[in-house]
Amino acid sequence: MSLFISQAHAAAAPAPAGGGMEMIIMLAVFGLVFYFMIYRPQAKRVKDHKGLMSSLAKGDEVLTQGGIVGKIVKVSDEKDFVVVSISENTEVTVQKGAINAVLPKGTMKSL
Repeated sequence: MSLFISQAHAAAAPAPAGGGMEMIIMLAVFGLVFYFMIYRPQAKRVKDHKGLMSSLAKGDEVLTQGGIVGKIVKVSDEKDFVVVSISENTEVTVQKGAINAVLPKGTMKSL
């Protein structure tokens, strides 16, 4: 059989390289990408929304997550709810967290 098939001799494999430092650098780069692309923008949005909720006052015109535009009639700090007047005789109680934005004065009249 050895007439047609040459015998393969295994070469001695080189010793594996360290690789520990490269792995640490790669994990650090992934950590930085995660921080700057995901965590930091989300934390900024949460901080801005908390500031918005704490600055709500009577008479502000707001937009809720459901798309309702109204004027704040009553703010309850203890229960985290606000009463929003949609029209002259219609009032809705909304949780503060459901308010998306404070609109400029006069927005309701222009709609």
